[in-house]
Amino acid sequence: MLGVIGTGYLGATHAACMAELGFDVVGVDTDESKVRSLSQGELPFYEPDLPELLAKNVAAGRLRFTTDFNELANADMHFICVGTPQQPGKNAADLSYVKASVAAVAAIAKPGSLLVGKSTVPVGTADALSASLPSHLELAWNPEFLREGFAVEDTLRPNRLVVGVQSDRAENLLKEVYQSLIKDGVPWISADLRTAELVKVAANSFLATKISFINAMAEICDASGGDVTVLAKAIGYDPRIGNRFLQAGIGFGGGCLPKDIRAFMARADELGATQALEFLREIDSINLRARKRVIELVRRDLSEALKSKRIAVLGAAFKPDSDDVRDSPALDIAVQIQAAGADVVVHDPKAIEPARKRFPALNFASSIDEVLKDAEIVLHLTEWKIYREIDPVKAKSLVSKAIIIDGRNALDRNKWIDAGWQFRALGVSDKEA
Repeated sequence: MLGVIGTGYLGATHAACMAELGFDVVGVDTDESKVRSLSQGELPFYEPDLPELLAKNVAAGRLRFTTDFNELANADMHFICVGTPQQPGKNAADLSYVKASVAAVAAIAKPGSLLVGKSTVPVGTADALSASLPSHLELAWNPEFLREGFAVEDTLRPNRLVVGVQSDRAENLLKEVYQSLIKDGVPWISADLRTAELVKVAANSFLATKISFINAMAEICDASGGDVTVLAKAIGYDPRIGNRFLQAGIGFGGGCLPKDIRAFMARADELGATQALEFLREIDSINLRARKRVIELVRRDLSEALKSKRIAVLGAAFKPDSDDVRDSPALDIAVQIQAAGADVVVHDPKAIEPARKRFPALNFASSIDEVLKDAEIVLHLTEWKIYREIDPVKAKSLVSKAIIIDGRNALDRNKWIDAGWQFRALGVSDKEA
């Protein structure tokens, strides 16, 4: 039997996928409403393919959820999947949930069972936690690399499996759990605890760097009259660079990249290696600056004074195929524009309710037609497929002014211009295509 502690995005996904691999799995969480929903086979957040997997394995009896840690007493392995949010007012990660989970498991775990951390933590955390465990328990670390919108695929068909272990026994136990994936050719990387912790934050830092790099190039293109979309295409053909994460726009958000690079910087400061990650401060700055540049375009194309201007925002989630609005660039822009006095209306196919809970003062529309009605400017801020499929001719008949800013460089520029729209995008010349 496998135990999963924490049934949020990571925990619920891991629990359902481990059950799909044939294991009996018990997920535990202190949130009674979440446990109740999951026990009924209902997912309390949006993630493609996961609802079907969850319902299937709950119905089959391989997967159940509880608020009682004692029900994990017979588990052979315990996966720690709780959050590590950013501390209020600081860059450092809040490890209180991880520490509490490990302590709770240590109190009930049977001798010989293995605790496996999957949460993203600062390097050195696992060593400290391991030192706190009784001698009959052992700790390993198995970082997750989930992409929201592809979490099931990334769990059942990952591009690598990384484990930080302290003994051959721990590695062999983990190999037993993942044997079907290893058999399918998934690369297996065994490391010490500290290296395993660093792999996750290093990967996220590299991705953040790539995103902010192309957004920095977009700033240069805006200043010089270049076209960042062509630039990105050209450099992407270089196999040393690749074309992934080279789409200029309003930058990254979500519950991982922003807080992880900040926690990485904070840990580097503690280790006396501040200069090694100084570049991440500029990465973070570029990312936040991309949001401000959209607001500058709004003021330039509409009015310096935004009071009572009706502005339509397409997108609330930080990325498509997700309802996650944590540190969403789209919502941040919407809130800042509203604070300037504008009448902002937001639409999103999946994230309206999470967005409403976070920012109840914003106005939300239930349909694309509703959000576009009488808008004086349209902001495309989350690249959902349904927005790329909007008919710009019909859309023009709904708005009061045909001005659109494509904050994701994802729309068909020529199609919108041909329909009579004034079209703007970050890093792309204003001249007509």
